[in-house]
Amino acid sequence: MSSPTAVGTATTGTKPRAAAASGDVSLSGITKTFGEMTAVRDLDLEVPQGEFLSMLGPSGSGKTTVLRMIAGFEDATSGSIRIGGEDLTRVPPHQRPVNTVFQDYALFPHLTIAENVAYGLRVRGQSKSDRADAVTAAIAQVRLEHVASRLPHQLSGGQRQRIALARALILRPRVLLLDEPLGALDKQLREEMQIELKSIQREVGITFIFVTHDQEEALTLSDRVAVFNNGRIEQIGTARDVYEYPRTEFVARFLGLSNIISAGVAERLTGRAQVISIRPERLRLLTDGDDAGANNIVLDGTVAEIVYTGPTTRVLVDTADGLRLITETQNSHHPAADVRVSRGDRARVAWAADHAAVLP
Repeated sequence: MSSPTAVGTATTGTKPRAAAASGDVSLSGITKTFGEMTAVRDLDLEVPQGEFLSMLGPSGSGKTTVLRMIAGFEDATSGSIRIGGEDLTRVPPHQRPVNTVFQDYALFPHLTIAENVAYGLRVRGQSKSDRADAVTAAIAQVRLEHVASRLPHQLSGGQRQRIALARALILRPRVLLLDEPLGALDKQLREEMQIELKSIQREVGITFIFVTHDQEEALTLSDRVAVFNNGRIEQIGTARDVYEYPRTEFVARFLGLSNIISAGVAERLTGRAQVISIRPERLRLLTDGDDAGANNIVLDGTVAEIVYTGPTTRVLVDTADGLRLITETQNSHHPAADVRVSRGDRARVAWAADHAAVLP
């Protein structure tokens, strides 16, 4: 893999991993139109066997449409879809080796948890005794043996989501598709379920393709992240790659906070006329007496706003160049410590040149 560096280098982004050359799921030239609207545009994607891939993007970016085409719920207007090397582009959903977990769980309210998990096996005609053993193992896998005899309304949201996952996995799909399955959960439960989900994926070892608009969720869960915009993949790579080395301004702005500095200002500061992106946590806020350090870029400005987020504090600084820079520092000091700056104070912002990523 070629390693992208920051200001002063000729490359940005990273090459796809070698393992992606022969995907468990392979999309080639996929386009989907709805009347005059094009939802997905000539998209290529390779997902290796056993990978946890997140498709991340805003509403209307095409990520859910791609998921639905892999599942067979939508027909591709053009292009091909291969799973396990087999062309399934025109194969109906029930004949594809995939299963889907939805945000609304889709559990049958009149069936017990065990009966919900067993439903797919019953449709397939598997014997009752064989179903019982498989159901017991599937429910144990999501650590909910104690609720097997309950009805769905007697479970919490997180428990229902884990049962929906067990029901999908019991059919042993080659690929599991997850359509924003954690979106209905509160923040704390969602974060707990992220760890559970990744642990289960490692245990079962099958390919997971996960749709989300939550950047933190995608970074937490994924082996790779595909960032969607306007029906295309703007960038795909590891969580670290897409966050630290965004290839486009859209990726830099969508995936967390970023300070974008125009080519003109960057040329004055660095000697190179290149648009650059710097993450807020890479910036240091300097006040009177602070040493900027050697080989750092420094801009003078005025504190415009201070935002306390709990674990971090963001300080927004307006510079003489007309920039508004966001700095972010961990609140590692004692909670009673005084804030070092106030709105209206003069301040300087510094960063190391190699902490900035070049945008095309």
